[in-house]
Formats: sequence, C-alpha cells, structure tokens
Amino acid sequence: MLEPLIITGGVAGIFAALIFGYLLGSIPFGLLLTRMAGLGDVRSIGSGNIGATNVLRTGNKKIAAATLLCDMLKGTIAVLVAAYFGRDYALAAGLGAFLGHLFPVWLGFKGGKGVATYLGILLGLVWPGALVFAAVWIVIALLTRYSSLSALIASIVVPVSILYLGLTKTALLFAILTVIVFIKHRENIKRLLSGTETKIGSK
Repeated sequence: MLEPLIITGGVAGIFAALIFGYLLGSIPFGLLLTRMAGLGDVRSIGSGNIGATNVLRTGNKKIAAATLLCDMLKGTIAVLVAAYFGRDYALAAGLGAFLGHLFPVWLGFKGGKGVATYLGILLGLVWPGALVFAAVWIVIALLTRYSSLSALIASIVVPVSILYLGLTKTALLFAILTVIVFIKHRENIKRLLSGTETKIGSK
C-alpha cells in the first residue's frame, strides 16, 4: 500500500520540525572538530567545504571519521526526535537537517555537499534504504574508485528502492534530496566527465 501524499501534520508543527531540523543540521562539525584538534580552518584547504571528505585532506583520519559520524547523526537525530510527533514531522525535520548542513546560516550559507547527512536521514527514516545506499556505494567504489560517483549512483537508487517499499512521501523526499546532491556535486561531475576526478587512495 502506497504512503498517502496528503500532509497530515499541522502547518505550524511542520514548520517547527523543519526549523528544528535545520538548526541541528547546520552545526558545522567539520569546522568545529578541526579547530578543536588544532588543524586550523578546514575551509582554507582543498574544496573549502566542511564535510568529512575535505576534513580528510588535513591528514587526520580520526577527525575525518568523527566528522562523518557527526554529520550523519545530526540527520538521524533530527528525524527520530520529530518522528515522536508523527511521520510528516520526521520528513520535515529530515529536509531541514539536510538544508541546514548544505546552507548553514552561521557560515554564510556555505556548507557541505550533504552525502553523510543524507545517509543519516535515511538511517532514521527507513534503515533498509541505508543498507541499499551502503551496498551500492561499496560496489561502485570497488569498481571505479570514485567516491563521488559511488555516492551519486547510490543516491539515484535510494528513492527507487524506497518507492518499492510503498513509502511514497519518503521516496519523494529522497528524490528531492538526490537532485540537490547532484547540484552540489556539479564540479565533481565535470571532473568525472573530463577524467580528472580524484580516485580513492590517490594522493
């Protein structure tokens, strides 16, 4: 049975969930953790973004892993807390967390690319989808050694797999998130097409 597309939560409640998710998602863990570790401002190196991939360019794998985990968990926590009030609130909080990570008000709306938070939201809303994402990512990464390509292909498969489960609204949310992920990865896509994208393990 398909999940009805009608929004069942009140407008004020949905907006509150969206703002709650945004505030949680906008916590710039990559920036905070690198500064706490004495690694300086992560925005001054590599791509200049605050995500785990760029944090890894500092050479500190532990801080990069911590950033990845925190960026995931802020999406998961946002949807799990909001889910207490209803499914629609959880969806709104998930969207908010994703937008908060990408466009944090504290950093002039310049954040990460959203893959870790995408996965965290997925884990909180429909955990089998997170397994699908991880499986596709691993397979593509082993075949191509391109992290960006792996994430892009996995993000395409996820909405389809969720729709197969009958979760229409959730699938729609992730379809929207996938489009945004592609937009945020437009430079990676250009490099993939030109053959200049950095491979996993390359220095």
